[in-house]
Amino acid sequence: MIEQKTRLSDEITAAFAWWQEAGVDLDFVDDATDWLAVPAESQPTGSADPAKSRPSEQVEAAAPQQKMDLLGPNPPQDLRSFQQWWMEEPGLDPVGSRGRIAPRGEAGADLMVLVVDPEESDRDRLLSGPQGRLLARIFAAMGLEETQVYLASALPRHTPMADGTALVQAGYADVLIHHVKIARPKKILAFGTNILPLLGHNAAQDPQSLREINHESASTPLLVTEGLDSMLAMPRLKARFWRRWLEWTDG
Repeated sequence: MIEQKTRLSDEITAAFAWWQEAGVDLDFVDDATDWLAVPAESQPTGSADPAKSRPSEQVEAAAPQQKMDLLGPNPPQDLRSFQQWWMEEPGLDPVGSRGRIAPRGEAGADLMVLVVDPEESDRDRLLSGPQGRLLARIFAAMGLEETQVYLASALPRHTPMADGTALVQAGYADVLIHHVKIARPKKILAFGTNILPLLGHNAAQDPQSLREINHESASTPLLVTEGLDSMLAMPRLKARFWRRWLEWTDG
């Protein structure tokens, strides 16, 4: 039997014809490519580029996203009004008001404790799970009564893998700074380095270089440390935190 040989060009032409018969004429990658398009140099002179003739179908470069204003033109001016706004304001988060966890404590507390979000198990009380129990032991070691502490989160509900930088763009940094302003604590202890962007700090920088929160004409001493979840997972972080706390408070 004589083996019939075909030219490479014939094989390519046959392959294209097969795909066209099958109704597949595009290679779907990041950008769709028309396999059977007529090369530009083969188009008749003066013919318009189909892509350029339909400007409404062009993919425009994404414009920089504007930071959202969650507080609006009339933000709450006292802590009780803020707490009510926190629980009821429809635009505070995309889910709505159901399932939010309120901050707790009184204005002018000796210490304001900040976390990014409530615990997963929280239902009616902020930090009511394992992180809250660890925090209660920390308060006991500090000699603090719960009435001396104001507990707050930057987000109204548990949000796994929260991205601090994205939260700034979403408007939560302004909400947090306003919260600090009207809570008027004497000092602030923030758990979790992912809260740094919300406090106006670059997350790549050393957390220890951020020593205070500035709001309008006032400033409040600040200590940022490892997250409570990290301390539960790695007990050695508790000792490191305690050394930093003693240094910050002069023992």
